[in-house]
Amino acid sequence: MRDYQWLHEYCLNRFGSAAALEARLPQVKSDAALRSLSDDRYLSLIALRVFRAGLKHSLVDAKWLAFEEVFFGFVPEKVALMSAEHLERLMQDARIIRHLGKLKSVPRNAQFVLDVQKDKGSFGALIADWPVTDIVGLWKYLAKHGSQLGGLSAPRLLRMIGKDTFIPTDDMVAALKAQEIIDKAPTSLKDLAAVQVAFNHWHQQSGRPLCQLSVMLAHTVNH
Repeated sequence: MRDYQWLHEYCLNRFGSAAALEARLPQVKSDAALRSLSDDRYLSLIALRVFRAGLKHSLVDAKWLAFEEVFFGFVPEKVALMSAEHLERLMQDARIIRHLGKLKSVPRNAQFVLDVQKDKGSFGALIADWPVTDIVGLWKYLAKHGSQLGGLSAPRLLRMIGKDTFIPTDDMVAALKAQEIIDKAPTSLKDLAAVQVAFNHWHQQSGRPLCQLSVMLAHTVNH
């Protein structure tokens, strides 16, 4: 694999200037900001990620005020008590996206948030304290304990939240293949570990967050 210096120079050449490059790169929230976000906002973001999956984001976002209303502002203690009959009634509400599997995930994820709250004090504490040097471990934790957070949903959720993470998009996977870090999309523990090691190396060399390195790497693929 190439070092960070190559990656930086490649992106500078592609975008023409350091300012143009920086304007393309995402920012992360501080640990304090992640910790201060309330659990109802975390549940709302989890639900938003679940409903966005496979759907046009603007369609979901346009209906989100109605989702906030029918799910009691995503207060976990209230949502976790929603019955199957209540969810069936929501299937008749034209203001929201009527997908029963996704609707069922919301009270399940409310219970997940409550379980984390009991263990860590808040969901934000879990997110803030998880080391980015093992961000794939957080993906696996979210996928295992949450509902409908498998695949790319966990890293995409973390990007929405502002937690530092890379996302194995098609372009990034192609770039990782070109660097001979992996030879296929990283789904196995071995491949995910190899990608994490590579990103940790670039992070140590550059001091840049993983999300910025992820975007830079994706831009090394010819379009």
